[in-house]
Amino acid sequence: MMATTLAQKIVARAAGLDHVTPGDVITCQVDLAMIHDSGGPRRVEPILQDLGVGLFDKDKVVLISDHFVPGDTDEGARILELTRQWAKQRQVTFHDGEGICHVVLPEKGHLKPGMLVVGGDSHSPTGGAFGAYMFGVGATEMAGVLATGEIWLKVPQTILIEWQNQLSRGVTAKDIMLALCGKLGMDGGQYQAVEYTGEAIAALSMQERMTLSNMAAELGGQAGLIGPDETTLAFLKQAGAALDDVDWRSLKTDADAPLMARHVFDAATLTPQVAAPHSPANSGPVNEAPKTNIQVAYLGACTGAKYEDLRNAAAIIKGNRIASGVELLVAPSSVQDQTRAANDGIIGILEDAGAKILPNACGICAGYGTHRLGEDVTCISSTARNFKGRMGAASSQVWLGSPFTVAASAVAGYITDPRPFLKEEIAA
Repeated sequence: MMATTLAQKIVARAAGLDHVTPGDVITCQVDLAMIHDSGGPRRVEPILQDLGVGLFDKDKVVLISDHFVPGDTDEGARILELTRQWAKQRQVTFHDGEGICHVVLPEKGHLKPGMLVVGGDSHSPTGGAFGAYMFGVGATEMAGVLATGEIWLKVPQTILIEWQNQLSRGVTAKDIMLALCGKLGMDGGQYQAVEYTGEAIAALSMQERMTLSNMAAELGGQAGLIGPDETTLAFLKQAGAALDDVDWRSLKTDADAPLMARHVFDAATLTPQVAAPHSPANSGPVNEAPKTNIQVAYLGACTGAKYEDLRNAAAIIKGNRIASGVELLVAPSSVQDQTRAANDGIIGILEDAGAKILPNACGICAGYGTHRLGEDVTCISSTARNFKGRMGAASSQVWLGSPFTVAASAVAGYITDPRPFLKEEIAA
């Protein structure tokens, strides 16, 4: 048998082939299509109507409302209503206002190793944390998927990124990704499959792995893969995923599989990172960043407000108050994670310190809703991107950091290293 990568194995199965070679253009059967309220029904339905076709399989389509939630603008309210009507008309699985699509999809048991999944959002590579080949497409291509259940795919080469040893306390997956954006650049993935491996990756929880796979998009990767293991299986079983037909142990890159590139890093030497405006690639150690005063600290998005992200922030904030002149905005990634955090006292810690809790939605990360950043506001955010004008006024300045770093900066009033603030862990 020829040695192959994890990406090749998943793509070959989807194409019904024994083997595929990077560079081949093939037709794949789609196991699942995920769309949301922004790029979903309002974009794809007119195309389906023009074609005179319906859905290839309503049971393989998941619709999630997250961008325009809670509908606090006229436009948002109209789009949410259209989305709800479409869900009833097409009889698809619909998660309405339950959180951000990339978090809700796995927590509701829709993903499993070996699947080929197409998502209508650029951060769809998140699904790769579960050993699925998941990538984002635009509305026109998504309409084709919804109509046929198929998609053309150029078999990717794999860029393997290995992190040896263990991360230090206060250093997270978000710091890994900011460091990679700085070292490899925004086209470091070159639209190939990015795969993460190594001792440090194996030690990460699933929510931390989701951050790595999610931000493969920032590297320019089509997919961000992590081979499934017992940690993956435990998460998916708890989520109710059907795993009886999954041969997950075979879903790994063979030792001598051909790679486009291999990068090896030492996790033990990594320190907390920040990215300066206006690119995730403008990253470096936070203790080398200028002492920059902030007006807003934002804990939100699929990379920065999951349960563990909120717990990390609370470990910094517990017993402290938010600095005068700073607004701490918290938009938990899902209802499920917020409920768990509330039951564990984490939400209470954040609120007692002065945080304002926002809806479970993409919110200002994607520039939606009523809390967009105003003119000349400096913000530190746990989001994946800080492009100019993305989160509000073009004059706003957005820095990126881990939830630890965002929380420490909210307490200090300026961008700062979180490690001196870490007094105790908050139990899961």
